[in-house]
Amino acid sequence: MSGLRIAMLGTRGVPARYGGFETAIEEIGRRLAARGHEVTVYCRHSNGNPEEDPREYLGMKLVFLPALRKRALETLSHTGLSVTHLIARQPRRRSDAAIVFNAANAPFLPLIRAAGIPVATHVDGLEWKRAKWGPAGQKYYLRMEALAVRCSDLLIADAIGIQEYYREKFDADTVYLAYGAPIQSGEESAKLAELGLEPRGYHLVVARFEPENHVHVIVDGYVRSAARTPLVVVGSAPYSDEYTRSVHALGDDRVRFVGGVWDQELLDQLYANARIYWHGHSVGGTNPSLLRAIGSGTATNAYDVGFNREVLSTAGRYFSSPDEVAALAEDAERGEGLAERGELARAFARRYDWDKVADGYELLCLDLAARRGRRSNPKPARVKHGTARVMR
Repeated sequence: MSGLRIAMLGTRGVPARYGGFETAIEEIGRRLAARGHEVTVYCRHSNGNPEEDPREYLGMKLVFLPALRKRALETLSHTGLSVTHLIARQPRRRSDAAIVFNAANAPFLPLIRAAGIPVATHVDGLEWKRAKWGPAGQKYYLRMEALAVRCSDLLIADAIGIQEYYREKFDADTVYLAYGAPIQSGEESAKLAELGLEPRGYHLVVARFEPENHVHVIVDGYVRSAARTPLVVVGSAPYSDEYTRSVHALGDDRVRFVGGVWDQELLDQLYANARIYWHGHSVGGTNPSLLRAIGSGTATNAYDVGFNREVLSTAGRYFSSPDEVAALAEDAERGEGLAERGELARAFARRYDWDKVADGYELLCLDLAARRGRRSNPKPARVKHGTARVMR
């Protein structure tokens, strides 16, 4: 199999420090590069000196470009520059396949296709449901979903619920490629001392501070409970100061807000040694934080939506209100059945294998590259219902 030139764009890039898309690019891109493909990842400049941004990472080539630091424009401005760089190459050196993450970037899909580069769009979750965008932003996302369907060679969904949404709303098929779950033994715990914690001596939340991740519901419910084991809240978010303040105001002396944790070894140990992991995400499809928790063998309580039930199934307990959180928190304090739930969760996590996910992306890119060879005048083509492939 000859190596392909594969471009990945539309995110903050790697190393992965922010969200699910970045994690996916790091895990998939490094594997494709190890298989002999030339993988180029478009990244946003870090807050430090741009001259210190690496040019290569885990075998992937990195292109760092600036972005406007405004919530409504940051992603689009960076993707616009990325696409300009992508199509500026001589035709014979252009990518064989491009993967654009986030349907919000759909306005640039026609430019990529016009340059003769077949493109797949990873459509994300139900982004238009996020309150942070307001009516105008939500309308924009709905329109971009439709544009992504019309202007992509293929669509990628990371959850069956997202696949069903695109089928029902647009009569469009997607290639199902869920994320992978890292499997941990949970034996290491030395770094917990940095935060003054002990194994099984805390509840854990890891999330960006956004309303749809329901950190406020978890904190509020925990404070209403009689639980004494502390609740450790890991996370923050740009552009969310007001929401962050409101969540902090709900806490009491049992709640510890530790901000972002970038030390991945410490984060792994936090997941693996928690008494219970609380997962409040509701609109983003299959979530890497949830997969990381169950791969650690940690019992998990999750917000009650289809995406979370799809992953956790019978290993999970579910909540949708502070009172339900309070009851579950007190149940976790008793500790009954937590070890068994954690082992069942880890068994479910084994279904999510990054190597198999990379297999799926490799096949998808080979499919895209073949399309490049077949068409000399690419035109947007709707993805028809009835031809989806399911890969994990």
